[in-house]
Amino acid sequence: MGLVGAAAVRDGGAALPHGFWAAVRVWLERPQVANRRLCGAAVEAEGTVPLGEAGEASSSLAAVLGGGSGGETGQRTASAGASQLGRLWREVCGQLPAGHGRLPPPLTPWAGPGRGSELRAVLRTLLPRGRPVGPPGSPVRELAVQDVSNGTVTFLPLEENSEGKYQIKKCNIYQIQLAHVKDEEWSVSVVAPFPEDWFSDGMVYPKLEWLGNELLSKLVKWSVEQKPSEFKSTLSLISVAKYSKVYQDLKEKYKEMVKVWPEVTDPEKFVYEDVAIATYLLILWEQERKEKGLTKKQSFVDLGCGNGLLVHILNNEGHSGRGIDVRRRKIWDMYGPETHLEESTIMPGDSHLFPETNWLIGNHSDELTPWIPVIAARSSYSCCYFVLPCCFFDFHGKYSRRQSKKTQYREYLDFVAQVGLVCGFHVEEDCLRIPSTKRVSLIGRNRTYPPTERALIDRQITQYINSRQTCAVVTCDRRVGFNHKDDSDGVCKEAGSELPENETETAGTVWMPGFQPREKVEQIRNCASLPRDFVDDVVLNVANLLLNAAPQKSCSNVRGENTNTWNQGESLSLKEVAEHLNKETLKRLKSEYGGLQTLLKNNHQVFEVLNGRVHIRDWRKEKPSRKTKPEVKRRLSAEAFKTRLCWFFIHHPDGCSLPSESCPYAHGTQELRQSQTIKKKKHIQ
Repeated sequence: MGLVGAAAVRDGGAALPHGFWAAVRVWLERPQVANRRLCGAAVEAEGTVPLGEAGEASSSLAAVLGGGSGGETGQRTASAGASQLGRLWREVCGQLPAGHGRLPPPLTPWAGPGRGSELRAVLRTLLPRGRPVGPPGSPVRELAVQDVSNGTVTFLPLEENSEGKYQIKKCNIYQIQLAHVKDEEWSVSVVAPFPEDWFSDGMVYPKLEWLGNELLSKLVKWSVEQKPSEFKSTLSLISVAKYSKVYQDLKEKYKEMVKVWPEVTDPEKFVYEDVAIATYLLILWEQERKEKGLTKKQSFVDLGCGNGLLVHILNNEGHSGRGIDVRRRKIWDMYGPETHLEESTIMPGDSHLFPETNWLIGNHSDELTPWIPVIAARSSYSCCYFVLPCCFFDFHGKYSRRQSKKTQYREYLDFVAQVGLVCGFHVEEDCLRIPSTKRVSLIGRNRTYPPTERALIDRQITQYINSRQTCAVVTCDRRVGFNHKDDSDGVCKEAGSELPENETETAGTVWMPGFQPREKVEQIRNCASLPRDFVDDVVLNVANLLLNAAPQKSCSNVRGENTNTWNQGESLSLKEVAEHLNKETLKRLKSEYGGLQTLLKNNHQVFEVLNGRVHIRDWRKEKPSRKTKPEVKRRLSAEAFKTRLCWFFIHHPDGCSLPSESCPYAHGTQELRQSQTIKKKKHIQ
């Protein structure tokens, strides 16, 4: 009775019991990694509480509201949290069925005298990801009581009554238990004393089956596979509770942007990603105003602003600022005059400093990413920055790896952080909640040096930039430095001493004349712009290679009959296919993003690329379209029917494997229908 779920754990690496408590900590502080319907949890107070007779909480109580703060304010917050936890503990002890802190069976009782007289309590508020249906209720709080000596953590859900006091929601009490069986064998279980009365809202209170299956399996995995993450936990620098509320408000406010998105990019991804980034910045800046006693909202410049939506949101929320990008986007015309966007090329140098700006933003700013800390440092002593690195660029071009023991992403983040340190910033790292694999941000909001040392830091920046240059782009200090009046003979011994004629006039203002900004006209390099005859030749060569690579196989036709009349060919790895192509073809393909693989995937009528292997596509094995396909997608499929010639009908030695009436492609020019312009735009329900 009361057992919700149990799982055996084999610990060959001596991770337990410490790994179990680390797993419990994840569930306490970051429940959203298990329950996707939660945004997170705000730990309001935690500390040791006395066991036995209800009494004052111990003096070691520590509040962690909002991550804590230093100085007198932090002490007052900790004191308030200790007082709150103490009062709460006294109330809770009297409400448990057996009284005075004794748990109802079949929960494991808390340790008695001689096994430890204190427990550790954590008060947390659970934050739902979405807005609740109906009027918003009071926050859902839980008191988690850890008994390390007994290997249990008990969750006591709390409800606030009309008098402002908390009552235990007894039907939803549950306990997670760790038991040592023998040798390397352990057991983790979830127990609930009143399973028949369990209440589930599908969000904050999940079903008991979920606790006994999903949560239990994750706890077991985390307990024995605890690996230090390369990155910090999400939203470590701001209040998760505040983030949850502001994000929901902004998401509701700007959701209409998804329906009118004019770009070819995925509207849901880009709109909600920029809403999430804006939410983070708004909360970070609000914290900064409180810490520094500011009343005016911060100004900003977004360098490489792209679609400009982040600028639009920040402007609308009261922050003065502008976005600059080398290329204008269609959507810019939709924002209105209150959103300030400029089409301009940014060259790191004296002409692109922002002394009156509080913050510089680099959101996937590519080649500008390492320069943003430099521009912030040289703009003013008070200028801060926020960068969200994506593509890997150094000061002068593509970033080259130097540490094979790290992932490329981690190495690049360390490089950008190092730039910030050289520029005199105390660099902070945080992980955002955005639909992207590149979601680690680097923030410079405090200096490590006094204002009197700016000239010294500037020389340090110049030396560091010079040290990053390869021989081909090595330049003199007078070309890269900020203080261009330094005594310098201007002789550059490694790469020649004279400036190119068109760079002579700008040598005093551009920090690195070899810097290559993004081109104004975006180049299409996904193999779509390759000449049609070139693509056709590659397709035919690869198809013949596959068809001739192996003896003809027996296969079934559309009626299920065994037949040897249609050759499916053999599968080959991408490497094997590439080895059979001539050098000129490979060289041309390498200049395109994705190369050979992209070209073959683009020609999906002929090929199927699975797990790095290339196959001839057999259209008889294609699954029929689901009847539940959205109406727009069904309409687009119908419009494309028979608008292109069937490659197999023309080139395959056995013709097409499908009869004409079943093939979506035309068997001969007489079947061709006139092609209609189909705009590739995601259908929004």
